[in-house]
Amino acid sequence: MQYRLCVFIIFLCIALGALSIPVFAQNAEEAAVAQQEANLRAELQQLETEIAQQQEILRAKQRESVSIERDIAILNAQITQARLKIKAQNIAIRQLGKDISVKSETIEELDAQIERGKESLAALIRKTNELDSFSFVEVVLANEDLSEFFGDLDSFQSIKRDLYQLFKNIRNVRTLNESERTALHFQRNEETDIKVAIEAEKRNIEKAEKQKQSLLAISKNQEKTYEDVLKEREKRAAKIRSALFALRDTAAIPFGMALTYANAAYAKTGVRPAFLLAILTQESNLGENVGTCNRPGDPPEKSWRNIMPGPNDNSWRDDQTIYLQIMSQLGFDPDSMPLSCPWRGGWGGAMGPSQFIPTTWNLYKSRIASAIGKSVPNPWDPRDAFMASAIYLADLGANKGGYTAERTAALKYYAGGNWQKSENAFYGNGVMAKAQNIQENMIDPLQGL
Repeated sequence: MQYRLCVFIIFLCIALGALSIPVFAQNAEEAAVAQQEANLRAELQQLETEIAQQQEILRAKQRESVSIERDIAILNAQITQARLKIKAQNIAIRQLGKDISVKSETIEELDAQIERGKESLAALIRKTNELDSFSFVEVVLANEDLSEFFGDLDSFQSIKRDLYQLFKNIRNVRTLNESERTALHFQRNEETDIKVAIEAEKRNIEKAEKQKQSLLAISKNQEKTYEDVLKEREKRAAKIRSALFALRDTAAIPFGMALTYANAAYAKTGVRPAFLLAILTQESNLGENVGTCNRPGDPPEKSWRNIMPGPNDNSWRDDQTIYLQIMSQLGFDPDSMPLSCPWRGGWGGAMGPSQFIPTTWNLYKSRIASAIGKSVPNPWDPRDAFMASAIYLADLGANKGGYTAERTAALKYYAGGNWQKSENAFYGNGVMAKAQNIQENMIDPLQGL
């Protein structure tokens, strides 16, 4: 019996050692890494100072009277600033790369510890079962005297307490492992955001360089007067502003008006205008399910009474009752407002450009009303719909900014709890591609005037 207890104690010591959380001592290599990190932080701080200086130069030049020299100076400042940003972003990627590498190694070590702990735990449980299989009489007879028996009994109780500690250690290591995985996920998202930002800055440099060369050519050759350039620029801006911006379930509006609504929503929610416009563009281009129900002349099966859940349907929501309340408050005919038809076997009844179902609109309507200064918001009013989408997208994390936060918000806007499913990725990818196009080819040219 004593021999078995000794063997068991050895097993336990090995198991507990396998689950100890590593403590990394400071050594010369770590000191060198720390120094390198300090150097990178100092370099980053210097770059941020230079970026701020270029921003001041840019502001000063923009306040000057319009001239070809002034525009060339502005482009030079923009190019310099973009290049400095790329340098700063590359430093951030280098820092993240090291952190990601360290965290990946830590996770691998924690995974290995958990596996070792599981194996040791299995062996301990088997040993415990062996000891438990001895009857009271066998344990007593296996000892030469009673004092030896009670000593073995105390040892066995101590082993069981240590076994509990082993369980606890496994849980602690697993918790630490999950924490490290979560941190790694955020760091990889941050790295993706920075890489996307670098590509955007590179495109900005390329466009600014082309504009600069064009202006330099004018100043040298005088083939085209600067006044003609300004007229062409104004003409292009007017064309962008007047271009129709398609909306779902309502008439299209000029892009200039859409941008005004998006900017107002940004001021209230922090959701980037280009991203908000991309969401609404994506919604208007989804296909056949665009307000083709509940219109005057539609058959009864397309009526609001049949396309959305009501109080007598086996559903978690009652859209019909809320829909009638909304129509009453707005003074609208419930049988004449366009609604989205059911799709993929689900319910229909989503309203207006932002595609809110009645129960969701009811949850948000007080916040929408407060944001736009209107007592009763209207789902089919573009201004109200823009604000509604922005508030909802902010709740989904789009106001944090960055590629991954916006793409995730877009996926949640579209698919809810199923946003991570691969079949829904097209929506997030489509929105981000549209946001890039709107930002660089529509909003930025207007801001340059």
